[in-house]
Amino acid sequence: EKHPGSVKNFGVVLRYNSRTTPVNMYREYRDVTVAGAITQCYRDMGARHRARASTIQIIKVEEVAASKCRRNNVKQFHNSKIRFPLTHRIHRRLNRPRFTTSRPHTTF
Repeated sequence: EKHPGSVKNFGVVLRYNSRTTPVNMYREYRDVTVAGAITQCYRDMGARHRARASTIQIIKVEEVAASKCRRNNVKQFHNSKIRFPLTHRIHRRLNRPRFTTSRPHTTF
């Protein structure tokens, strides 16, 4: 891969056998390598569709530009001003007594 350190969008075309019929699918993943995107695909298919790895056939994997992405779960990370606030943090003091009369402050 040219740039294994930068995050890219990958489109995966696959076919898997459900309990009744074969199903064709297109899915998108964000990862730094193709192998990582395919690993995400296998785990996602197992979790969402209960598909075994032996029933999944990867047909095509391609890098997708940000403007060509179709899936909202991938598009939401294209915002350059995205923030991940740390909401419920608990400040732990080592030498403080276990039981006190005041509640902990979790928002800073």
